[in-house]
Amino acid sequence: MTISTINTSIENQKQQLLQHSLYEKVKTIDDLHRFLENHVFAVWDFMSLLKALQNKLTCTTTPWLPNGNPEIRYLINEIVVAEETDLSIEGKRLSHFEMYLDAMQQCGASTSQITTFLENVKATQNIFVSIKGSNLHPNVKAFLDFTFRIIEEGKPHKIAAAFTFGREDLIPTMFTEILKNFQINFPETDLSKLVYYFERHIELDADEHGPMAMQMISELCGESEQNWKEVQEVSVMALNSRIGLWNAIEEQIVQKMELV
Repeated sequence: MTISTINTSIENQKQQLLQHSLYEKVKTIDDLHRFLENHVFAVWDFMSLLKALQNKLTCTTTPWLPNGNPEIRYLINEIVVAEETDLSIEGKRLSHFEMYLDAMQQCGASTSQITTFLENVKATQNIFVSIKGSNLHPNVKAFLDFTFRIIEEGKPHKIAAAFTFGREDLIPTMFTEILKNFQINFPETDLSKLVYYFERHIELDADEHGPMAMQMISELCGESEQNWKEVQEVSVMALNSRIGLWNAIEEQIVQKMELV
């Protein structure tokens, strides 16, 4: 099996995401807030996928010892630097998650749901307890649960599959679709931080992180057909969980429209 084989097998899910009717539903500032207040959970749990890979594929403990393939170490560390300490629109060092929170606040979206959730994660010290006990939409819970089940299983090639095919490979095209709608529908709202966040991701993931992540998959799978098969299975599940997240956001927007 190869990268191209996997891309062919997930094409249907990718098209469902790229042509999702959610994008056309985000027409008012309230719709945009609803989108951001749910999507922020995907922005946050992406960092856990990344740090899980760093923990598995590099040495993050002391005493330091050379661990794994140096090429993969380089790929992961390069991505971590950009995702965890990138330059914001104001020239400050921030993680992309912190940039997203700033963008939410700039356009009036609430950050209380994600903040409360993260406080609960700290309190319980158990992500699955926090997910189950939250008031999030069932599909958002399922999205998070999938991410952390893959992390808990601890197989680097599976984590890399969710990271690469569920996120890095998909994001440039998907975010381009989102940006088109936002810039058309909200010309008078200051979305400069949000636009910067999306454009930065499009630039990094298309030009650098996406190709790096594909190389990581190839290195981790090598000649193992079993690993390639598991990467394919996880990739499909990751995209299906993203479709579920988009469905959940669309459902909440539609319900609010019906109440008006």
